[in-house]
Amino acid sequence: MMKNSVKIRNISIGRDFPFVLISGPCVIENYDSTFEIASLLKEMTQQLDIPFIFKASYDKANRTSVNAFRGPGLTEGLKILKHIKQDLGLAILSDVHQTSEVEAAARVLDVIQIPAFLCRQTDLVLSAAKTGKPINIKKGQFLAPWDIVNIAQKVASTGNNQILITERGTMFGYNNLVVDFRGIKIMRDEGPPVIFDATHSVQLPGGAGGSSGGQREFAPILARAAIACEADGIFIEVHKDPDNALCDGPNSLRLDSLYDLLCQLKAIEHAL
Repeated sequence: MMKNSVKIRNISIGRDFPFVLISGPCVIENYDSTFEIASLLKEMTQQLDIPFIFKASYDKANRTSVNAFRGPGLTEGLKILKHIKQDLGLAILSDVHQTSEVEAAARVLDVIQIPAFLCRQTDLVLSAAKTGKPINIKKGQFLAPWDIVNIAQKVASTGNNQILITERGTMFGYNNLVVDFRGIKIMRDEGPPVIFDATHSVQLPGGAGGSSGGQREFAPILARAAIACEADGIFIEVHKDPDNALCDGPNSLRLDSLYDLLCQLKAIEHAL
């Protein structure tokens, strides 16, 4: 059995701990907006006493169109995340897309994320795992819940047992995802804490022609269900103006709607 709890700085994630929030904008659009969102999320989660890890991507390598905005890139993006980490004292999560990024990313990130479409890339998974950093594996949209065990074992084979699994929906026909909440229990029973990605689970991949669509109105419903199913954390991408976000706006939540949702999630957790 793999470890059923993970320690990230002063945050403990697992069965005996409160749910953690992983949140931030999909991509770093610029320093000012990213820092502002991080600051507001820190203030919000401190008020509610919710453990919080800030997430933003420095590069979105998996885009529908060659013309899609990808972010500032590795060097500038990590510089921005480092400033946010130091100035706000936050734990930081971001994703890597190739082995050449891993060493530089590990110097800044507290959690290294393996993107869903790359979760079976053995060299990338092993390279990230060998840093010793906690690894968040996004379950591929093409995988059954029990298939994720093989990927977690790749990480564990390096001696790194700091593993998180993130559920983000399964392909359901063309341009659509569906969430099978049985998967949360199935994956938790294997050991690693399970995070539920409420906003990517309502994405419509490629559903807007040159970009992905989304149905953000359903994200709060799925988030509430995930906490009821005892997920160890919730992953929610937010933006101050999702309709004008440069990436994943259709499935991102408005930042000013998050507080009420978090209150509901805490109430559900307390009821359990």
